[in-house]
Amino acid sequence: MSLTRVIDLDRLINSVVMDYLISEGYPSAAQNFAQEANIQPRVDVESIQERVEIRNAIFGGDIQTAIEKINELNPQGVDEKQTTTSVLSMSNTAIRETASLYLGLFSVADDYLKILDQDSSLHFALLRLQLIELIRSCTSTPNADITPALTFATTHLAPRAPTNPEFLEDLERTMALLIFPPNNLAPPLAALLDPKLRKDVAKRVNEAILSSQGERTKSKLLELVRTRAWAEKKAREAKKDLPERIDLGLDPERNGYDPREDSVMQGNGEAEAATT
Repeated sequence: MSLTRVIDLDRLINSVVMDYLISEGYPSAAQNFAQEANIQPRVDVESIQERVEIRNAIFGGDIQTAIEKINELNPQGVDEKQTTTSVLSMSNTAIRETASLYLGLFSVADDYLKILDQDSSLHFALLRLQLIELIRSCTSTPNADITPALTFATTHLAPRAPTNPEFLEDLERTMALLIFPPNNLAPPLAALLDPKLRKDVAKRVNEAILSSQGERTKSKLLELVRTRAWAEKKAREAKKDLPERIDLGLDPERNGYDPREDSVMQGNGEAEAATT
């Protein structure tokens, strides 16, 4: 292989790794990798940090904070900083003629360019997760007051449930957590209290934010893994001569995995909020 092809391959690999770190929200890791690989990434640290804070809030069960931070984002709205610079460069007459227009645009953006306003399913998933956290708190001690959970469900979820059969089913299943003891739940109910649900919702939120910003919702690395899995499936269907198992070196237990390394790749690339 020529030196040029080796260099191009290195650049491609670096690009894929950097894309993964940015898409999945690891700003510190992305900056460190950029320095080590001597590349100039398109890293908007502030934007990534916003996604990290939202993700950590969800991981920590603080869904209200996550929702508030999501609603503070305005990725599709008018770029206020850019607009201010453009307006300042105009003449006084032009400023007076356009000021009311820009103010109107800002108002409209605040009214309808919210991520959760455009994705009722994601909004409901977050609200249901917030209800689950309330139920978790209410049922953590014997004879606890379940009024906060009932009030939240009645106020925020019940009005939305009739609009979608899946919403209604999800709400009914969630309310069943108030009936059965936490230590004796059927698998479908136990899954609601599993930290994995927080991670699944956080993943959906991350993808929704990226989409609203005009970015890829899934990293190139994950797409490559899926493409490779699809190719293997097709090859096996075509009865190609393949080993029974193709080890890609991604099995943590077979490759000296140290759980302590997780803390480096979570949070803001330094530490992850606990998902208890």
